[in-house]
Amino acid sequence: MDIMVCVKNVPLTEEVDLVIDQKNRVVDQSQLPFAINDWDNYAIEEAIQLKEKLGGTVVAVTVGNEEDEDILRKCLAMGADRAVRVDIENKNDVDVYGIAKILKEVSKEEDFGLIFTGVQAGDDNYSMVGGLLAEYIGLNQACMVTGIEVEDGKAKISCELEGGLTEVSKIDLPALFSIQTGINQPRYVSIMGIKKARKKELKVLGLSDLGLSENDIAPQLRIEEMYPPPDTGGAEILEGELDAIADQLIDILKKKGVIG
Repeated sequence: MDIMVCVKNVPLTEEVDLVIDQKNRVVDQSQLPFAINDWDNYAIEEAIQLKEKLGGTVVAVTVGNEEDEDILRKCLAMGADRAVRVDIENKNDVDVYGIAKILKEVSKEEDFGLIFTGVQAGDDNYSMVGGLLAEYIGLNQACMVTGIEVEDGKAKISCELEGGLTEVSKIDLPALFSIQTGINQPRYVSIMGIKKARKKELKVLGLSDLGLSENDIAPQLRIEEMYPPPDTGGAEILEGELDAIADQLIDILKKKGVIG
């Protein structure tokens, strides 16, 4: 079973104050640390576990510049067999449609039985690349996948639904699955794994190698403006007897238009 896993290098934003660039269209990432997208980390682990059970190869693919190769080397250290980077100087200049078109061309390089993406990316949260890529290639697709069993040319999958429900389906292969966090426990990258990864192939392709031009991946999605939420002054604490607090709350809800 040959599996292609699409991974992305994303900024870590949990413990920093975000700054929007001068054009008010993107977060300034120049001072932010980067790491593999969390959902993609689970996707690469799931691919490696399937390879260990069924044989085949795992190929990790990313779109970006040389600095984005760190996550590919982590994938190789975890157990991926090969890696591919499609060279784009600034991936923020390419929208989800362009990324999906690039990945489609990469997928033509081999006869992949499965393609994995993460459910979403931690920087933009669009959750679109998996669905677009499946549509462009013409593959069966499932999202929010939390379990995979492959047998006889089919995959039995579990998908997370709202309300804590799980849906179990069977899908003909080849297929594309968007992997949800929690499907497994991503392995720790050992020093031995890092040393072995240095010997594995990391291939760099340009757009022309894929038969694409800048016009082919021209953005269809444009962010007009990005800004932080307005400062509303914080929470209002209601004090007094319960009846008085209830009256105050009703008055506030009426002024806000929540109730008539």
